[in-house]
Amino acid sequence: MVKFKVQDKIKKVFIYFMLYSIFGWIYEVFLEVVVYKWGFSNRGVLFGPYCPVYGFGALSFLITMYPLIKNKNTKERLFLLPVIFLGCTIIATIIELITSYICEAIMGYWPWQTYLNYKINFEGRIALSPSIRFGIGGVMFLYLFQPFFEFICNKMNKLLLNIVFYVLLICIISDCIITIV
Repeated sequence: MVKFKVQDKIKKVFIYFMLYSIFGWIYEVFLEVVVYKWGFSNRGVLFGPYCPVYGFGALSFLITMYPLIKNKNTKERLFLLPVIFLGCTIIATIIELITSYICEAIMGYWPWQTYLNYKINFEGRIALSPSIRFGIGGVMFLYLFQPFFEFICNKMNKLLLNIVFYVLLICIISDCIITIV
């Protein structure tokens, strides 16, 4: 019985990862098309509509920051908002910096080299403005989206959870294979 609970937890975490990866892709495309008016391009490193770096960032927030506010009353959650914002900002910035080096090693570049255009940046890999936006996004994920996603996932019966998990898993594995080949 414990084994199945652990497996279900892993499946839910993977679903969260994919949801946040998709939200990250939508955010990137929104900035590109609506805010900067550059036109559409696939903002991910994979074929599908997801940016895994956002999924990893969100999981990092869930592991490090979410326990601070989960199951707290509204007043306590609001009191911790500056701590959550700062923590998410720092975590996202570190992930983005590390990811830029990984992307450069694998692909020869990192997709957000436009950071050189920001006044406060480090080697065009990280910049203050996006870091602040990631902190705001982390707060939104943890305070708004994650409780909703948990509610939805907890309402799924075992069959539906398995279907959603395996469909998403097959999609991302297939995408990785297609992208590599």
